[in-house]
Amino acid sequence: MDEVDFMVIGSGSGLDVANAAANRGQSVAVVEKGRLGGTCLNRGCIPSKKLLYHADVLEMVERAGEFDIDAEVSGVDFAKIVREVNEEVHADAASIREGLRSSPRHDLYEGEGRFVDERTVEIVSGQDEGARIHAETVLIAAGTRPSIPEIDGLDDVDYLTSTEALQLETPPDHLVVVGGGYIAAELGHFFGTFGSDVTIIGRRPNLLPAADDAVAAAFTEQYADRFTVHTGHAATAVSGDGDTVTVEASPYEYGEDGGVVDDAESVSVTGDALLVAAGRTPNTDRLDLDAAGIETDDRGFVATDEYLRTTADSVWALGDIVGEYLLKHSANHEAKAVARNLFGENLEPVDYTAMPFAVFASPEVAGVGATERELRDADREYATRTYQFDETARGSAMHADGFLKAIIDLDGEILGCHVMGPEASNLIQEVVVAMTAGSGTVQDIRDAVHIHPALSEVVQRGFSGQFTRPTDHSHSH
Repeated sequence: MDEVDFMVIGSGSGLDVANAAANRGQSVAVVEKGRLGGTCLNRGCIPSKKLLYHADVLEMVERAGEFDIDAEVSGVDFAKIVREVNEEVHADAASIREGLRSSPRHDLYEGEGRFVDERTVEIVSGQDEGARIHAETVLIAAGTRPSIPEIDGLDDVDYLTSTEALQLETPPDHLVVVGGGYIAAELGHFFGTFGSDVTIIGRRPNLLPAADDAVAAAFTEQYADRFTVHTGHAATAVSGDGDTVTVEASPYEYGEDGGVVDDAESVSVTGDALLVAAGRTPNTDRLDLDAAGIETDDRGFVATDEYLRTTADSVWALGDIVGEYLLKHSANHEAKAVARNLFGENLEPVDYTAMPFAVFASPEVAGVGATERELRDADREYATRTYQFDETARGSAMHADGFLKAIIDLDGEILGCHVMGPEASNLIQEVVVAMTAGSGTVQDIRDAVHIHPALSEVVQRGFSGQFTRPTDHSHSH
């Protein structure tokens, strides 16, 4: 058995902690069953956002007529776009592997690892099958995989998850998407822009159900103009016939009291490709955590305390597998916290204040902090202000159809901000900084000088002027 000071399972953000351990002279083992770099680099945000930017460029060219510019697309080498993005990703993963293999401070174990005892892992398949590693400290950062819902007939047809969709070198003629979250939105935009007919089937009343209700409703309306959208529907059966696949979907009851989207009826959709984008499943079921005394929560994610310690001594966890926020920047944030708690003098809880998210669709969506629904459910008093992109000079010039909703408490503290429109992922960052590095109030944004006439005026003006309380519409701030 190999003995090391520190072992990490997974090679995404957990590598940051492994490197911190190695820099302190510890012996480090890295266990990885796939390409190095984790989900984000290989199967998630990096390839998808690289591909999506190509879609954004094509969309801009196709919109040129709106700006009295006569332009047309004479050709698209879709296969080359996909190949080059994936080659870049594979090269980055290979570079990480080479770096670990050549490092005197790291030992790389390639294969699937499972616990066989406290802080002891065996490689049960792969290049280093049979190896056993025991560590003084273990970090579980093994991520998630696409969740596959139980739908009659799904096992009998060929279907895509996000992993395979990002490698398709020909856009489908008609892509049917089961799921209404950010993966469905982003990949729908990508394939739709490159010529696919897209049908999206989502269970909730709106797409992007985790977003603020107003944003989700506006986003769904815009997508319904671009694609065929069946919200409030659950896929119940799938069948294949040659090169086609048919999805049957029925109205879905949601909420505590039940309820369906108005006038919803069962639908049947036939396409030549099916994308299942129904969320993510933690890889905890593949680690034999019971052998190490590591507990999971009722959703199957690793249970941790506020410091990211698991129920087993000297075993920590971070990233998607803990289920707090399934976002790469959250995993990076957690890695900093674990390294600080492992190697610092005092334990500090992970601070999830102002954890932003973004959806790189068209329109782009981003948010931070509480939604109105969450504040109502918590019976908190608040006030809101909504500001349209096209009320700024830059937004008007861009023909931007979008808005920002600012949410504050009655003392001016920023509780949340939700944006739909161009550059939403960048605009939200100012609010994140105000909430974490500033006083956390509207004054942070109001007092800062904003470049005129930049798009950031959407944020400035969104947090200026009158805020309205939803209850009596009388409060101004």
